[in-house]
Amino acid sequence: MERNNLYPIFLKAKNLNILIVGGGFVAEEKLTFLLKSSPDAKVTMVAPMYREGTIAIANKGNVTLIHDVYNSSYLNRKHIVIATTNKPDVNMQVYVDCRLQSKLVNVADNPPLCDFYMGGIVTKGNVKVAISTNGKSPTTAKRLRQFFEDVIPENIDDLVTNLNTYRKTIKGNFEKKVEVLNEFTKSLVEK
Repeated sequence: MERNNLYPIFLKAKNLNILIVGGGFVAEEKLTFLLKSSPDAKVTMVAPMYREGTIAIANKGNVTLIHDVYNSSYLNRKHIVIATTNKPDVNMQVYVDCRLQSKLVNVADNPPLCDFYMGGIVTKGNVKVAISTNGKSPTTAKRLRQFFEDVIPENIDDLVTNLNTYRKTIKGNFEKKVEVLNEFTKSLVEK
């Protein structure tokens, strides 16, 4: 059976400089997805033209729009790059340039040219669940996201806050705290 070997991480997008190359539907989708999860993300977009919807979304966030064609100088001081153009040669150049400069890159709809995928995300207060199908089925990730949005209660954040307060009162070393919290929370997952 095939296995998903991706390593999930949660990035502090406000501390990173993100570049989106392109200004069409796919760029708008990636920007929307990014800002929904991380409204404080620092994003630069470069494209010769932008959709009106993209401009409206960018104006609500910390997004800089540059009206130009891509060149490698736009990678300066960027940590993460997302290529979304409808020109395969431009997307490939972005990928090659990112490899040369050790930048994380995602070439939309081209899994072999991706260091990461932008999966489904469910956010309820401080609780965030990320879903990946290893780039195989965005539709499945979407359905799982909808499922988790329904089953995770809106007041889950109260539990997180209360457990954090309780954790601070537990005496002992790290192992002892983990043991006490595991015992205290096991009823959350019992069937």
